[in-house]
Amino acid sequence: MNILLVNDDGIQARGIRELAEELSSAGDIYICAPDRQRSGKSHSITIGEHVYVQDVSFPGAREALQTTGTPADCTKIGLQFFKDQGVNMDIVYSGINLGSNLGVDTLYSGTVGSAMEAAVSGYPAAAVSVGGHTPEHFEAARALARCVLSMKDEIPADSLININVPDLPKEELKGVLITRLGHRNFKDGFRLQEDGGYRLMGNPQDFSQADTAYDLAAFAQGYASVTPVSFDRTNMKWLASLHADRFQY
Repeated sequence: MNILLVNDDGIQARGIRELAEELSSAGDIYICAPDRQRSGKSHSITIGEHVYVQDVSFPGAREALQTTGTPADCTKIGLQFFKDQGVNMDIVYSGINLGSNLGVDTLYSGTVGSAMEAAVSGYPAAAVSVGGHTPEHFEAARALARCVLSMKDEIPADSLININVPDLPKEELKGVLITRLGHRNFKDGFRLQEDGGYRLMGNPQDFSQADTAYDLAAFAQGYASVTPVSFDRTNMKWLASLHADRFQY
């Protein structure tokens, strides 16, 4: 089995190394990741600029590339460059991300964006994240990522699996819940800094008492959240009530 790993935290991040270590016994690991932190890049790709690609060594990987591109660029490059060498990927993982990717965060997330690029390209894909920007507990996230291998052929062509695990020892987790994306508004804004620049800062809502059918609440209450995510953003309920005769030109 050939497994491509990508991320948005950069090729030196702990999370991608944890994931490579976990999956290396299940197949051949190939890496394509940014040369630096690229979080918040969503599903953006580089157009009109050069992207530079370099071979690097990586523990547990047969081959590894680092690029100056976005996370989605890394997915495209990894799939293309390794395929040119005769290596066809069976599945693509993004992560393990340092910090959760829940609810509307998935719209901004480079982790989800790079996994979504794999889904758009026709490959089974999973995004895996652990809560907190300096997490210590990767055991459960590693195990859940490995579980995806047994169901890779069941992942619909337009979708990915989004896994979020609280930064807790696995024995302290309450379990795993299959969830839908929730919605939260950050109380945030761009704040003036001492150097004259502005920095986006804020805090999320509290979901400690909310319905655990949603990923945000499940995660906040100590569960690992598993959410099927599709790139078809059509509002099917609204679609049924829209009529072309309301739009005139």
